Amino acid sequence: MAGSGDHKNGERMLVLNPGSTSTKVAVFEGDECVYEAAVEHTELELARFGRVWDQYEYRKEAILEFLSDHGVSLGSLTAVVGRGGLFKPTVSGTYRVNGEMIADARAEVRGPHVANLGAVLAFGIAWDYGIEAFIVDPPCVDEMEPVARYSGVPEIERTSLVHALNVKAAARAAAKELGKDVCDANLVVAHLGGGITVAALRNGRMVDVTNGLSEGPFTPDRAGALPTVDLVRMCFSGDHSEEEVTRKLVGGGGLTAYLGTNNAVDALERSQKGDETAGAVLEAMIYQIAKEIGAMAVVLGENLDGIVLTGGIAKSEIIVGRIAERVKFLSRVIVFPGEDELRALAEGCLRVLRGEEDAKTYPETVDGGGCAL
Repeated sequence: MAGSGDHKNGERMLVLNPGSTSTKVAVFEGDECVYEAAVEHTELELARFGRVWDQYEYRKEAILEFLSDHGVSLGSLTAVVGRGGLFKPTVSGTYRVNGEMIADARAEVRGPHVANLGAVLAFGIAWDYGIEAFIVDPPCVDEMEPVARYSGVPEIERTSLVHALNVKAAARAAAKELGKDVCDANLVVAHLGGGITVAALRNGRMVDVTNGLSEGPFTPDRAGALPTVDLVRMCFSGDHSEEEVTRKLVGGGGLTAYLGTNNAVDALERSQKGDETAGAVLEAMIYQIAKEIGAMAVVLGENLDGIVLTGGIAKSEIIVGRIAERVKFLSRVIVFPGEDELRALAEGCLRVLRGEEDAKTYPETVDGGGCAL
């Protein structure tokens, strides 16, 4: 039982992953997850908050009340670890939550996102118990090589916003399956979820990635890369506000725009029932994912060890099979369905608690160029 554990080994952690309508919570004792659940937040409850940041106190109290009601004792915690947000560019690793990180989350320096609450929720609860708070591999991890940063317009630099937590965890798992040290592995990892990001990892470093908000394939609710001149014309047509265009790109694009659903499995079922439009749009998304995997394979060259498919959409054997059919000539395809972000967060915290790596201080942008896993 979660409430009966102790922390004699100094490895009892509360793990938090805030989502749009829930906050996933787990208690880990070392490598073992002893409790996992989701604290639900109704749309009506969240609607009274003007900004995501304003949900902090409400979510914190809801989490504490939920854990108390379910007999989860927090008095023996060693640390609290939360999902990282859209902060300044950083290197990969586990970070102690500090004031600058919380200030950047509040200021939404890279945009509003519910993940920005992960650090402050971890810090707020940890503060109550006099323990440390961490985040692990936030979406702003940026290890791109200089050549990958050129966009074609000097005023615009390509930057990294990627599902780093799951990409890094999947890379570790794939390297183990291949019998390699992750720091010696060259992998293309595609995270397939509501957002889709494809990363080229050379010796464990994400040397090029598709920005999850503005590049790559279209996704269940994002437009991905677009014909730029046509986008400019739309923006200056006078028919749409900046907010409306942004919504078309993030949240209202992709499958949502074409089919009215942000569920890839729902699109697949419609296709199988004879909906030709659903079938065509879904195949186009699969095509674009495969094309991006091919581009990242070129980044790594002939030393590609494997292609990794992970994330929620990877639970669909049919969709994964169609992607694999297009890219299997490049390298072996390895599938890790879903995403175990709670475990990935716990493992990152454990590496620090066990002295396997040092906790980083945000913001940290220089790591010496070695393996970043």
